[in-house]
Amino acid sequence: MSAVLQKVSLYLKMIKFSHSIFALPFAFTAALIAASGIPSLSQVLWITVAMIGARSGAMGLNRIIDREIDKDNPRTSGREIPKGLIKVSEAVGFVVLSFGCMLFAAFMLNPLCLMLSPIAIGVLFLYSFTKRFTWAAHFVLGLAISAAPLGAWVAIRGTFDLAVLPLAAAVIFWLAGFDVLYALQDREFDTRHGLFSIPQKFGIGKSLFLARTFHAVAYGLLVLNGALFRLGIPYWAGMIIIAGLFLYEHSLVDKNDLSRLDMAFFNMNGYISMTVFLFTLADFLI
Repeated sequence: MSAVLQKVSLYLKMIKFSHSIFALPFAFTAALIAASGIPSLSQVLWITVAMIGARSGAMGLNRIIDREIDKDNPRTSGREIPKGLIKVSEAVGFVVLSFGCMLFAAFMLNPLCLMLSPIAIGVLFLYSFTKRFTWAAHFVLGLAISAAPLGAWVAIRGTFDLAVLPLAAAVIFWLAGFDVLYALQDREFDTRHGLFSIPQKFGIGKSLFLARTFHAVAYGLLVLNGALFRLGIPYWAGMIIIAGLFLYEHSLVDKNDLSRLDMAFFNMNGYISMTVFLFTLADFLI
């Protein structure tokens, strides 16, 4: 039994399961707005299964495709596949199972969810290759993660509506902004190995400026989302908190001091996504 738990722990570490906190709250936020209240327990269950399946499959796929790059990078050489703790064949099986769970959840939600699922998987697959040919890879990742609110909206409504696009676009710019910060730690490695990113292309100073700009745009889109759906006082209270979180996040990182990148990347963005969801939830409950 302990061996099974140890293997499960390895898979969870491989896909950084704790990072699910980034996208899942945005899916639930879109579900609340689409339902104009609390979705059914069944809808919440299958949205959660679809999200976890999609993200787990995407991370596993990325680890497989990037295994040789990860082996050469001192920061990532200790990951499970380069270190031999998980075989490539095992990771492939995990990816197939994860995407299978996603497709089954989409089937349980509605026909449009199932129909659009292969497109979402295609974008997730594309992302793993983009840093090999374009510094805009951050936006492709943002597009992949924006499937969280888009998919949840379709799960509830059974239709694709333009009204959800500001929230989806906010996720794209929010993700691109903090992914630029994350990529700062690999700037020299990317330059030496012919990989592309905004830090590799533009340097540290301009990258920090662009990350701040992307987050300013994301914040503006969250404001537009609130205005579009006429959300109430709790949502706007949340927006004040989120503005403070964005400001604090960027105060942690300076071109001469990147020592607090992990805190800016994980802690602050986990707080931001959870704040959006919790204050949207409060809006509908109150």
